[in-house]
Amino acid sequence: MSDIPTELPDFLGWPDLASRANAGAVVWATDESFAERENLIRSSEPVFDPTEFGNKGKVYDGWETRRRRHSEIGGHDAAIVRLGVPGQIRGIIVDTAWFTGNFPPQFAVSGLTCDEVLSGEEIAALPEDSWTTLVPVTDALGDHRHYFEITGDAAGRRFTHVRLDMIPDGGIARLRVHGQPVPDPRFLGGTVDLAALENGGRVTACSNMFYSRPDHVISLGRARNMGEGWENARRRDDGNDSVTVELAGEGRVRWIELDTSYFVFNAPGDVKITGITGDGGEVELVAKTRSLPDHRHRFLVSDPEEGSTGPTPVTAVRVDVYPDGGLSRLRVWGELTEEGRRTIRSRW
Repeated sequence: MSDIPTELPDFLGWPDLASRANAGAVVWATDESFAERENLIRSSEPVFDPTEFGNKGKVYDGWETRRRRHSEIGGHDAAIVRLGVPGQIRGIIVDTAWFTGNFPPQFAVSGLTCDEVLSGEEIAALPEDSWTTLVPVTDALGDHRHYFEITGDAAGRRFTHVRLDMIPDGGIARLRVHGQPVPDPRFLGGTVDLAALENGGRVTACSNMFYSRPDHVISLGRARNMGEGWENARRRDDGNDSVTVELAGEGRVRWIELDTSYFVFNAPGDVKITGITGDGGEVELVAKTRSLPDHRHRFLVSDPEEGSTGPTPVTAVRVDVYPDGGLSRLRVWGELTEEGRRTIRSRW
């Protein structure tokens, strides 16, 4: 494309907080009849094959909706992206690459701060005054990369979601949201992943491993697709599935990450996480709670500032999923006890 400026904006030096590579997810859209919404945050540059057609028409590497005729449905289309890494937004790119006869006449971008675990539908139903304008209604160009620097009060705020309004319909290839990550300080204690395979964690029990190995959940890095997580079969009885991980050594758990990335239609409905002590006792780490598809859940078990000793030491954790459903990754962050350190030293 010839629209890329000779001098690129300074905000490109910040990471793309919405990128799929950084755990971003498109959690809701009004429509995706021609091209799926997830394409908006792919880390790769959009491509185009003039000969490629599918059952729904021309295949586009972007998000494309049906023709929204006011006599039929009115209004305009929109998509909501949950930032994989919440933060202060420095700049936004709306890219209509390869959309020439089907790009929207106008678009706008708004930001939201919401740390509650809400579904895309619940986010979309929040009142309009919950959103902050980042990019006002702007005339669009086809096959063009639109750059917007975020300034003023909005630049100093922390956002967790952005909404792309496409007015009234059409196609947009990519949405980039560059900014400075703003972490929750409660999750930044001096901890290690006690469950990590590379640190010595191992799966000791699993109710079902029909589609993939359960030890994927403690593997290195983030899953790149559903096949790199743990997926069980569809459960047809009244029970539930679970996986148990023996920790690298006895430790005090501070917080847990449960990642359902790429499990869009087959994530668990609810999850519960239990700690198992050295003598076989059980400690509730995360009570049975709702889980969301394609989402990184973070559960604070114990704030380090609450006390020097922290929670009850455990040697293993069991994750129960209700009634079934897949997980991409499990991270159990905490500190080793002296007994845990002795165990690891003895192996060394």
